[in-house]
Amino acid sequence: MDIFIQQIINGLVLGSIYALVALGYTMVYGILGLINFAHGEVVMIGALTALTAIGLLVPSGLPGPVVVLGGLLIAIPVCMTVGFTIERVAYRPLRNAPRLAPLITAIGVSIVLQQLAMIGWGRNYHTFPPLLPAAPHQFLGAAITDLQIIIIATAAALMAALVWLVTRTRLGRAMRATAENPAVARLMGVDVDRVISFTFVLGSALAAVAGVMVAANYSIAHYAMGFMLGLKAFTAAVLGGIGNLGGAMLGGLLLGIIESLAAGYIGDLTGGFLGSHYKDVFAFFVLILVLVFRPSGLMGEKVAERA
Repeated sequence: MDIFIQQIINGLVLGSIYALVALGYTMVYGILGLINFAHGEVVMIGALTALTAIGLLVPSGLPGPVVVLGGLLIAIPVCMTVGFTIERVAYRPLRNAPRLAPLITAIGVSIVLQQLAMIGWGRNYHTFPPLLPAAPHQFLGAAITDLQIIIIATAAALMAALVWLVTRTRLGRAMRATAENPAVARLMGVDVDRVISFTFVLGSALAAVAGVMVAANYSIAHYAMGFMLGLKAFTAAVLGGIGNLGGAMLGGLLLGIIESLAAGYIGDLTGGFLGSHYKDVFAFFVLILVLVFRPSGLMGEKVAERA
């Protein structure tokens, strides 16, 4: 039982990260109907930017949590700028093009960002300094660290804030109107271009937070870290229902728990042959099953019919 609880905790931590990244995919798809495959690289830029800032702040002698927060506050505007630039340069000119064009462009932007990060930060792994207390706390016979608590709590707060923004604010109504029918929304006075840019910026801000979480959780960051993370977050969005905010959250949490449980228990059943080194297989096995048996995801797609 203790092992099961431990795997659930690890899965919730991992799933919280997947959910934040998946929200970026699902918001863009819900409004534009396209997949921003460069989103994983925005996460990577957030992680590396935060690590660079943290490295500069560590000698100041500030408390560890303050240093991490400072790195995060620098990473967020950088990622927001990257997201805004991606939308303006790569996607806005192709908004009325055939769907294949922005898809190929997204892959190209992903490669460009990855190569620019390699030039800027190098090929080596960057280590996240131990700035948070590492002593675990006991919870139902399992161990949970301060960092894991922070990741779960922060992700939950951000997801709740996003739901409030989309459902309770004027800007959220504009986002939903744009997703429903951009042409009619424009006639009703909605600045559609501004709403779409804001969607990219908001998703990029969440990606920056997720990038810092990944770097802190695994203690490393790398220029190629965004590729696999982006694919898994996309899998989470599809699992929950692409275009559905609640589905992205549910899909992220479920995928994290499935990965954690599968890596632990299936690894034991196979004598370690299919252990944590093969956990990526389980994520894409889930994607295949969802696409075969429920293509709309667990909570269904929320993509409006466009005239």
